[in-house]
Amino acid sequence: MNERGRWPMRPISSFLALGDSFTEGLDDWRPDGTPRGWADRVAEQLAVTRPGFRYANLAVRGKLLDQIVADQIPVAERLRPDLITFCAGGNDIIRFSCDTDDLARRFDAALERVTATGADVVVFTGFDLGRMHPILRRLRGRVACFNELVRASAERHGSTVVNLWGMAPLADPRSWGRDRLHLTAEGHRRVALRVLETLGEPVTEDWRTPLPALAPTPWRDRQLEDLAWMRDFVMPFVRKRLSGHRTGDGFQPKRPELLPFEAPFPGRSTVIP
Repeated sequence: MNERGRWPMRPISSFLALGDSFTEGLDDWRPDGTPRGWADRVAEQLAVTRPGFRYANLAVRGKLLDQIVADQIPVAERLRPDLITFCAGGNDIIRFSCDTDDLARRFDAALERVTATGADVVVFTGFDLGRMHPILRRLRGRVACFNELVRASAERHGSTVVNLWGMAPLADPRSWGRDRLHLTAEGHRRVALRVLETLGEPVTEDWRTPLPALAPTPWRDRQLEDLAWMRDFVMPFVRKRLSGHRTGDGFQPKRPELLPFEAPFPGRSTVIP
């Protein structure tokens, strides 16, 4: 049974992923420099036992909720796949100001449109970023409030929720890239395992397994890492926002159409690693 206490969803022959950098796959890079990410990993697994399986991923880094609604949901309404994952609002939450109630109302309206396609829809709570750094901890209450409103919206529209906030392995710094906002390959792998479990798909690993023990980082090293993070990521991010530059400018979806998708290793029971 999945998180909503029901049996696995209907048969899945097509999958469409909507969202921002989390769903695009930053920072889980293939050897050619393109992002893989949890959604590709889920598609790879679903394709193992489904000849003719089709997959599209419209997610683009930096996109706000309203941009996802304008650019991606109309495509979902046209393509009408069996399964849609919809994750949006994260980039709105981390802006200098955010009306969480208004964001939740717009999310609810968007989710209503997504579920009206007839697809099984999976949505996500936000991460518990407060464990990563004191600056990000200031957003913790805002994210927690939005999470509860997302859960209520999902219940209204019959969608399934994947609880990212409660994933203990993602509290480990090794699950995050240097910018502390995007998952590493290991983080994406854990999310993919959880999504597959939620879909009722068989998996051979448990996303809950703790990472190997890590020696404590000396206080001075932690301070130096924080200063480097501020210099290399926070300040450039603030400067770009003040200048009107948007992270996703110039980027296009990596898989804009529902096309046949073959598993990289046909016949294997799992391709998550």
